Amino acid sequence: MISTDRKFFAYLDEMNIITILLPLSYHHGRSSTFNLTTDTVMTPLHILKETEIEDNHKYVCQFEGDLLFGKQYWILDEHGGKTDLQIGAVIRTDAFDEKFYYGGLDLGVTVDGSHTLFKLWAPTATGVKVKIRPPNIEYAEIIKMRREERGVWSVGVARDLEFFHYSFLVLVNQEWREAVDPYAKALTTGGEKGVVVKLEKTFRPRQDLPLLDNPVDAIIYETHIRDFTIHKDSGCKEKGLYLGAGELNTKGKDGELTGLSYVKDLGVTHIEFLPIHDFAGVDELNPTKDYNWGYNPLHFNAPEGSYATDPTNPYSRIIELKKLIDQVHSVGLRVILDVVYNHVYIREDSSFEKVVPGYYFRHNEMGLPSNGTGVGNDLASERKMVRKFIIDSIRYWMEEYHVDGFRFDLMGILDIETMLEVRKTCDSISKGTLIIGEGWNLNTPLPLEQKAIILNQAKLPEIAQFNDKFRDVIKGNTFNLFDKGYALGNAHFLADALEVMAGSIGLSKKGASLFNQPSQSVNYVECHDNHTLWDKLQACFPDADDITRRKYHRLATSMVLLSQGIPFLHSGQEFFRTKQGDGNSYRSPDAINQLDWERKSLFQENVDLIKGLIHIRKEFSCFRMKTAEEIRNQVHPLAYAAPILAYSIKAPKEEVIILINPSSKGEMITLPTGRWLLLADHEYAGISSKKDVKIGPLLIEPISLNVLLKK
Repeated sequence: MISTDRKFFAYLDEMNIITILLPLSYHHGRSSTFNLTTDTVMTPLHILKETEIEDNHKYVCQFEGDLLFGKQYWILDEHGGKTDLQIGAVIRTDAFDEKFYYGGLDLGVTVDGSHTLFKLWAPTATGVKVKIRPPNIEYAEIIKMRREERGVWSVGVARDLEFFHYSFLVLVNQEWREAVDPYAKALTTGGEKGVVVKLEKTFRPRQDLPLLDNPVDAIIYETHIRDFTIHKDSGCKEKGLYLGAGELNTKGKDGELTGLSYVKDLGVTHIEFLPIHDFAGVDELNPTKDYNWGYNPLHFNAPEGSYATDPTNPYSRIIELKKLIDQVHSVGLRVILDVVYNHVYIREDSSFEKVVPGYYFRHNEMGLPSNGTGVGNDLASERKMVRKFIIDSIRYWMEEYHVDGFRFDLMGILDIETMLEVRKTCDSISKGTLIIGEGWNLNTPLPLEQKAIILNQAKLPEIAQFNDKFRDVIKGNTFNLFDKGYALGNAHFLADALEVMAGSIGLSKKGASLFNQPSQSVNYVECHDNHTLWDKLQACFPDADDITRRKYHRLATSMVLLSQGIPFLHSGQEFFRTKQGDGNSYRSPDAINQLDWERKSLFQENVDLIKGLIHIRKEFSCFRMKTAEEIRNQVHPLAYAAPILAYSIKAPKEEVIILINPSSKGEMITLPTGRWLLLADHEYAGISSKKDVKIGPLLIEPISLNVLLKK
């Protein structure tokens, strides 16, 4: 064991700058000379600056020449004292990034027949070993790795190591740490070790789907692997698991479709799964004991084991997730993965921090880890090897698992250049890959102009962002449970409601656009976060009857589906999903989070109406306009008294009128000249007309959305 009993401390903070801290209790914190030494070479340090900081005397020193990373250096003072030179803030400099950027695609483990190659990027380490052992055997073999260019350590083993557990031992700053491979693709239970697997054994050919012409053609349905099928009446055999989420033709007690076949029948185009990468918060050997959404990332390239039939078998989770994705593709739907590249579960315990301490995380002006995510750490995506890790991971999920899109959790933590590289990488693999993200402006020490946030949407033209203005205008402020938006009867939002329905591209006021194009706007009123819309309605209308609440709910959801942009539904929203008033159910039990398939049966009429609206959106391209110019040319507000929101869409192939009445009173209006077919009202929606509407007064029912097609 190497002693770390240091009398004073020295840190490499830039390529040629060393900071030395002498405690005042050590020779009063004074030394007139310092030398940098390794082996027999001694280099004098030039003292640039001296200051007192707390109980230390601080020296900022400079040296000539190049320091060889991977070699241990020492600092000597005038009193004969000696301390090891530790790696400090140098790792957060551009010069460090330039010197050690490694562009290879072979980090982690590569298996070629009976030969296994281990590679780890650890430029600040002075020693690295790989620790391997067969399963069910306690004895481990430790093999030294050799340092190569760009800070990569490598060793090849000419044996078949399939199923072997492995980890890396890394020596940095005189301290050995054991770390799981950051690039691990297979894991032991709980993610405690990496496992060597032969991925060719899990190969499944990609199923070709028709090209998604434009993001506005997508309709997203968000769910959670466990929520989706865990309910007793889901009709699925493998409840709460990957395989359960992929079961076809399952039926509930009413004999009607549930699960994946139900989602297909509903008419959406994409199913989005909450995080499926390995996460903390659920015991993989006892998965029903605890619950978690999955925003506690441990390992980014390996599937979570609690959704597998056998978490102890490293192949189980890989094969079963691939089968699920295949099943989704087989019914013509696409898969979006919710990815969490903005933070890790616990920084100090993460592989990133153990392998290259201080590099992967953003630090504030005090040198402390920043906390824009609210969970104690922010990934520093602007650093070259952090960006590379994210890009490599995205590439892996697309090429190995055939994923069709990504939802970036807290995308505002990430930088614009990284997100543009993500877009470029996705396009190089599969055109039409959907990328959406949470572009919230979070308090992380990244310059505002570099943040991947809504404010910078013009720099991210092909990445869509969750539209919180749409959410709050239509539903009411999501952080004020009792605030009511336009769809809940608040006529003060009338003008804003028209703007967000028109794609938030600035329909009527020059410069008022939130986005440059409708394809950048993800329109929603409900997601896994915060209260469900039904629970908010119960708080906002405590004295109303359920029939009235269902009308408000239906109106808000209808506005999502017929708005310009990308509509986003939370699973169960179509049958008034409730979480019993729980506004943050990230670790609440199944009783709160499960998708209640009995409610689907109970509210089948509403499901049918939502299904009809989806059909209308897909049938008539005027609800899926691709450019802001089209919207400005074809959407025309109609003048009716508040609170009626009315506009026509005069497209080349069709002309429609949308009439919305959020009031609890019916309103009589006169339609523009012509004969109109009623496609949707407060109780029906479909592409075949409910009735002809001739010239004359028309009653717009209370709390309703109406669609009329010119005959």
